[in-house]
Amino acid sequence: MAESNVKLLGAWPSPFVLRARIALNLKHVSYEFLEENLGSKSELLLKSNPVHKKIPVLIHNDKPICESLVIVEYIDEVWTSGPSILPSDPYDRATARFWAAYVDEKWFPSMKGIAIADGEEAKKAAVDQAIEVLVQIEEAFGNCSKGKPFFSGDQIGYLDIAFGCLLAWLRVSEKMNGIKLLDQAKTPGLVKWAERFSEDPAVKGVLPETDKLVEFAKILFAKMRGTPSE
Repeated sequence: MAESNVKLLGAWPSPFVLRARIALNLKHVSYEFLEENLGSKSELLLKSNPVHKKIPVLIHNDKPICESLVIVEYIDEVWTSGPSILPSDPYDRATARFWAAYVDEKWFPSMKGIAIADGEEAKKAAVDQAIEVLVQIEEAFGNCSKGKPFFSGDQIGYLDIAFGCLLAWLRVSEKMNGIKLLDQAKTPGLVKWAERFSEDPAVKGVLPETDKLVEFAKILFAKMRGTPSE
């Protein structure tokens, strides 16, 4: 079903934009993807998100919705004909929101910590911290999935989107630093889950390619460290 009144402001490398794209794909909503230039913010973005001035922004019927997880919940509530993204059970829904917040508060910063670590000792400490967070998420996967393929059960849901959007950047971190974060010994459930998530039709078409993202990351991480890129 074509939705000419649905637009998404974003950029292909952004994991948070990916959350909105996956949610729209799960609901089979057609939308116009308006690519933002990461070096300068468009007038539409500044007008649509004057508070934070950042992507993603979903524009539906000329009304902007901001913040990635808020957008995912909005998509779930508006397009009810597709599969549910949030769990129907109140406890399961609260649990999914708790772990989604954990991903943003702990996992995303831990990956950033690896990227900006200066020296081998600092990098090792950052990697150890990231693995510690992943072990917690592994445990959450076991509890939430109840033996099924995804955090949400038989199909991709809220927590799958919240964590899965960062998979491409996880692989970039592994490749650029010669490390293994998702490990069969420590996180066997997440290893299998990551394969299933990446191959899902709602994800496969929009998940950035690792090599392409590595090239982008080299420039980004150099700026974060305050050093010139190669």
